This record gives sequence, structure tokens and C-alpha cells, in this order.
Amino acid sequence: QVQLVESGGGLVQAGGSLRLSCAASGRTFSTYTMGWFRQAPGKEREFVTYITWSGGSTYYADSVKGRFTISRDSAKNTVYLQMNSLKPEDTAVYYCAADLDGLASLVYQGYDYWGQGTQVTVSS
Repeated sequence: QVQLVESGGGLVQAGGSLRLSCAASGRTFSTYTMGWFRQAPGKEREFVTYITWSGGSTYYADSVKGRFTISRDSAKNTVYLQMNSLKPEDTAVYYCAADLDGLASLVYQGYDYWGQGTQVTVSS
């Protein structure tokens, strides 16, 4: 199994930055895709970005493209989400997830393992 633990959330003013971390334990496989999702109150879980573990290919939702950057450190089994130019609408619980087969990496139903989530609050 894979266990994911997020950290780095907090309160930040609009225009500020945060860096989230997702530490993975257990065996990781080259077929895994690591994604970030977020969920605000009253809204469905929203895709943010993903990265393939082996090749490092990335994809971003239009809402965060140009502001957020996903990266990975294979030696540390850690995925990062650098969030810049934060907006109040970025406020949500952010979740790290692992998609084993990479067949549905743009939707939360396609992921097999999830972290506990970390709260990001952007004040105006």
C-alpha cells in the first residue's frame, strides 16, 4: 500500500505563496501518477495538477496554470506544490493522491490513495 501525508498548508494573504508537500511511504511504482486536488465548502473536489512519477510529465487546471508548479523528488518520495500569487478563491482543503494506472488522472474517482488533506486559507 501507499500512504500519503500532506503538509505546508496555512493562512496567507492574497498575492502570497505557500509550498505544500506530499510525503509518500511504502513502495512507489513508475506507473503512479501523483495528483493534487482541492475542495472548498459547498463545491465538488476539483482537479489542480498532476505529475507522473517516472517521467515527470505535468498537467495543470486552467485556474492555476502559471501560478502553481508541481514537482517531485524521487529520492525523498515527495511531491511538492508551489503556489504563488494566491487568490481568495484558492481557499480549500488540498489533497495529494496517487493514481496507479494513470487512466483517469483528471478526476478524483480515478485515484487510489489519498492523503488526509491540508487546509489552505487565502485572506483578502
